[in-house]
Amino acid sequence: MSAPWVMGITGASGGPYAVRLLEILARHRVPLMLIVSSHGWRLLETETGVSSEEELREATGGDWSNITVYDNGDRGARPASGSAPTAGMVVCPCSMGTMSAIAHGSSRSLVERAADVTLKERRKLILVPRETPFSLVHLRNMTAVTEAGATVIAAAPGFYHRPQQVRDLVDFIVQRVLDHMEVEADLVPPWEG
Repeated sequence: MSAPWVMGITGASGGPYAVRLLEILARHRVPLMLIVSSHGWRLLETETGVSSEEELREATGGDWSNITVYDNGDRGARPASGSAPTAGMVVCPCSMGTMSAIAHGSSRSLVERAADVTLKERRKLILVPRETPFSLVHLRNMTAVTEAGATVIAAAPGFYHRPQQVRDLVDFIVQRVLDHMEVEADLVPPWEG
């Protein structure tokens, strides 16, 4: 069995991205350590109507035998240790507060500590912010995490695939995240030129 990915869901707008990404990862049986912040739960309820772990499981296909859920307040949980092997981490969506904490190494929660560990262990860290416009502080924090080794995938969908519905826009971003996770999925056809 391959090393699990860590997935954090924080309070930035973008709940549909998180739900769809989690659905695809569950469907593809990708081993996953899931952490949802309190603001992440609030976001999921506001944007997707999902207000509990059970509802999230149902919204993402129901089978979570490959997913382990961790409490964001438990900074001593497995994802907080570099000795626990992982394939990397994705934070989707990633709030600007979380981005700032990661950029400055001030891990106040399990999501932030797991991201800090991911960077120090030189594993893949993918951050998906959904904010506009970006302030200079946001841009500097995105630069700092990129210089530290993270990949920032701003939730800014393309249109070359001619989206017909909101799900097509969501899938565009989720496909980009999956590409960087090296998870094969055909949600959006690649650009052919």
